[in-house]
Amino acid sequence: MKGNTLVAAVGLAAPASALLRFPCSQLTVQRLDPLVNPGINPSPHLHQVIGGNAFNVTMDSSSHDIPKTATCTTCQFSEDFSNYWTATIFFKAKNGTFKRVPQIAQDNGAAQGGMMVYYMSDALFDTAQKSKVTAFKPGFRMLVGDSTFKSRDDSRKFRQLTYICMQNSGTREPETVAFPTQPCPAGIMANHRFPTCWDGVHLDTPNHQDHVAYPTSGTFESGGPCPSTHPVKLPQILLETVWDTRAFNNKADWPTDGSQPFVWSNGGNGFSSHADYVFGWKDDSLQKAMDGHTYVSAPMLKTQSAAEGNKCKVNDMVKENLDGWLSILPGQATM
Repeated sequence: MKGNTLVAAVGLAAPASALLRFPCSQLTVQRLDPLVNPGINPSPHLHQVIGGNAFNVTMDSSSHDIPKTATCTTCQFSEDFSNYWTATIFFKAKNGTFKRVPQIAQDNGAAQGGMMVYYMSDALFDTAQKSKVTAFKPGFRMLVGDSTFKSRDDSRKFRQLTYICMQNSGTREPETVAFPTQPCPAGIMANHRFPTCWDGVHLDTPNHQDHVAYPTSGTFESGGPCPSTHPVKLPQILLETVWDTRAFNNKADWPTDGSQPFVWSNGGNGFSSHADYVFGWKDDSLQKAMDGHTYVSAPMLKTQSAAEGNKCKVNDMVKENLDGWLSILPGQATM
């Protein structure tokens, strides 16, 4: 595919170590997926997107220079024009209708929805961040998860795609691989952790997954080694999205068979969780940040206020109704 550019053209930079944590408000919610369904408007199911306003129906890496095309970003670090997106969650009522679940920002509500983004050299709790990683390169993109998966056995292919039933805004455990089965007082957090080993050659592959892999043993957090086929250790990207399910916590509105009422916008259950990443940091700003050996803060990066980030939007390119009670999920057949 055209995005299958070789990294030899840009070279390998020296590894670095750091942890970045920053909020990105919502850029758009619409039925587009320029990674899996480039050029298709609308795409099969709905996504919520954060990051730079270069997001479009098509984002061919051979012609779409994201940092040069974008004029703003919804992220706190204003040099990050990358795009990150996931499916959206809907509540399914007993009568078969659907209502989109809104998001809660984690930065005291200043941002409009969106996600919290992490780039890590080591486990989140490790403040030293001593391990060396290689920052992503221009044109890099990847996908984690599979929208067609329906069971726990299916989902074993991917690690650490989880949910947290939040009792309060600080809840971070336990994590489950399926949607919570009980009402969550502070909402449901969906966690998407991307693979952390790269083949060092391809910036993308046809399925957007084969150029990356997981450690051969252990996990990224435990320092597991990368396989020989994918020897380059990348930062771990973690996306945290808090879905505000509080309006749907009345068990009387839940299915009478005891099952939970939430579905992803692709029509799937919790095992169909997936997320996309298209790299778009300006120049070598990410490399400099990872070289900084910092934890959470990054004084070498430019920042902007949540109010500035909230102003960044893209046009509605699909123009379909997403609000209120819907008889079917956007793009999906009747369930």
